Amino acid sequence: MGRTSDAKSKILSAAHALFEQRGYSALGVAEICKAAGVPKGSFYYFFDSKETLALAVIDEHWAAERRDWERVLHSDAEPLERLRQLFEQTEAVQQAAQDSCGAVVGCMFGNLSLEMSNQADAVRGRLQEIFEVQVEMVEAVIIAARERGDVAVADTHDAAQAIVAQLEGQVLFAKLYNNPSRLNRLWPSSLALLGVSDLQVPVRT
Repeated sequence: MGRTSDAKSKILSAAHALFEQRGYSALGVAEICKAAGVPKGSFYYFFDSKETLALAVIDEHWAAERRDWERVLHSDAEPLERLRQLFEQTEAVQQAAQDSCGAVVGCMFGNLSLEMSNQADAVRGRLQEIFEVQVEMVEAVIIAARERGDVAVADTHDAAQAIVAQLEGQVLFAKLYNNPSRLNRLWPSSLALLGVSDLQVPVRT
């Protein structure tokens, strides 16, 4: 059982790295197995298809990322500070990737969404679910900020959706220009979107 679990873990790890580096469509099962160092038969023992593998990789990646989002967005910090910390955490992740492999990898969910907008309905549906959860998490922070009188947006859901879209867009630019500092623009842009000036935000100590 230990060897079996190890083979599955190797396939998931190899697929995760390859999806980030190369995307989904350009990869074949044989290449994934070669990178994982396992025979092709092992792949089909665990996964019915490459699409099934992609769903597993997405779920595993989201489970880890969601824990990071929850740690930041559910903290005791003031609502707007939680939002700023989410942006800083995102930039740190992209910086770490660049330091590790020499390139900003971007967001796996955003990359796959762009690549698979007209194919693999199951994958596209799962990505939609993930982004909807992200919007809900950001909206909860905006609602908390509005209750404190820190923001005055009328539609918190639309505002949250716009911030998540802005986050994805700046991560895309960071990847395009291979420059994590592009994410520095998220904070002032989000404040503007929420109708808050820098002067209204408490200075961190």
